Amino acid sequence: MMIKVCGMRDADNIREVEALGIDLMGFIFWPKSSRNVSKRPAYLPTKCKRVGVFVDEDVETVKRIANDYALDYIQLHGQETPEYLGTLRLVDGFPANLRLIKAFNIATADDLRQTTAYEGLVDYFLFDTKGKSVGGNGAKFDWSVLAAYDGNAPFLLSGGIGPDDAERLHTLRALDGFPIGKCAGIDLNSRFEITPGLKDVAALRRFLSQLSPLSNLSH
Repeated sequence: MMIKVCGMRDADNIREVEALGIDLMGFIFWPKSSRNVSKRPAYLPTKCKRVGVFVDEDVETVKRIANDYALDYIQLHGQETPEYLGTLRLVDGFPANLRLIKAFNIATADDLRQTTAYEGLVDYFLFDTKGKSVGGNGAKFDWSVLAAYDGNAPFLLSGGIGPDDAERLHTLRALDGFPIGKCAGIDLNSRFEITPGLKDVAALRRFLSQLSPLSNLSH
């Protein structure tokens, strides 16, 4: 199971979180976010993959930041259309090996229908909680609604996962119809913060140690 920690920007904090052995680290390039990366951190991770999070950004800006930050993944967290995703890969100078994540805000099973149009265009979906903001709302949705997900793309589970949720994640297999084989990992953000953009490393370490038996969650 992949572990993604999102909303990073402090160099020392980046080093400490990376040392926990996570798989993906997210950097938010959305000016309205309290975790927005407005200037390049003095250190960027070298052992985990870099994910750039964008919200309805123009493709040239995405391309520039993807190259400047040597991103491995682009996460699109707005209302980007399938046509937009197709355009990205056609932009001259867009990194050829960049992988794509498309986020969807979920409240009910009906919200999963929107994923159909994106099948085959992305490497992963990310299912977040529908709320006031496009992300980082710090609340969970009802994970049981994912039993209605019948797509082929693997997904990351997001939305309000916190330090006390390791046991709940252990019970995913017991949720009726939960597509455990398609759950590629989890996304951690606001519930592990001291302040926006600064993660509580000790809390993350404890959580990951409790979660370790779930390393084969999707198998």
